[in-house]
Amino acid sequence: MSLLRIEHVVKQFGALTTVDDVSFSLEAGQRVALLGHNGAGKTTLMRMILGLTPITSGHIEVLGAAPGDRQARRHTGYLPESVAFHGSLSGREQLHHFARLKSVSIKAADELLERVGLNAASDRRIRTYSKGMRQRIGLAQALIGQPKLVLLDEPTSGLDPVSRHEFYKIVYELAEAGTAVLLSSHALTELETSTERIVILSRGRLVANNDLASLRRAAHLPIRLKVTATASTVDQVAAKLGARRINCSAVELICQQEDKVALLGQISGLGNIVKDVDVVPVSLEELYRHYSAALSEDQ
Repeated sequence: MSLLRIEHVVKQFGALTTVDDVSFSLEAGQRVALLGHNGAGKTTLMRMILGLTPITSGHIEVLGAAPGDRQARRHTGYLPESVAFHGSLSGREQLHHFARLKSVSIKAADELLERVGLNAASDRRIRTYSKGMRQRIGLAQALIGQPKLVLLDEPTSGLDPVSRHEFYKIVYELAEAGTAVLLSSHALTELETSTERIVILSRGRLVANNDLASLRRAAHLPIRLKVTATASTVDQVAAKLGARRINCSAVELICQQEDKVALLGQISGLGNIVKDVDVVPVSLEELYRHYSAALSEDQ
């Protein structure tokens, strides 16, 4: 059974349609990235999943229940984009409050503080926390009660590189334990290696929903090969490959995916004048631009 099913969902605010006939699902253990420009409908969709915003038409099912149903709320965790807490409370006091609301033990809340790296600062007032620390308190509250579905809206905002690494480690652990994670972020480079499926919204409409490899094949965008030579052989390599020189020791080639193997064979045939080859696949950012632009071209 899908933990989250979204079928032909529409949300209208008067004459404005912010979510337009969107359908996709999440299974247990999946890590899915939800992408889209500001105003694409991502946050509105999350709020409908949570039962905070009514659906105009279509159907959403959360763990076999309606959005906002007691069963759905009990097993769903949510970290909003703009997380805010009571500044006069300590991190521990705030998390204990959320634990009581979800009928979860205080011990479990304390374990979450350690899990998100806030144990040492847990008795300080939240008003003294940095943005990244408040974000980690937000992540901890989203994980209270071992949710089966977690919605994360710009979760790494304000986190330093080490904290971001630790955050995605937690996401992996959640998925391995069977939790479905829907993660919305503009940090596309992070998502490229940390999620297994990409859902892209543009102007409220679903324009892509697949794994990264499949999206690359369908987009049919060219890949880049960077060939490193030496200062004395770079011009020779460029001439033999018909490549563009990019610095004193490297050239760049652009080709379609299906031509890559043949081109690599040609490069290998040059022998010792080639020192190294880097294959640069189409990035998630390039795919995002491609699929978002495709909708504009169709209209």
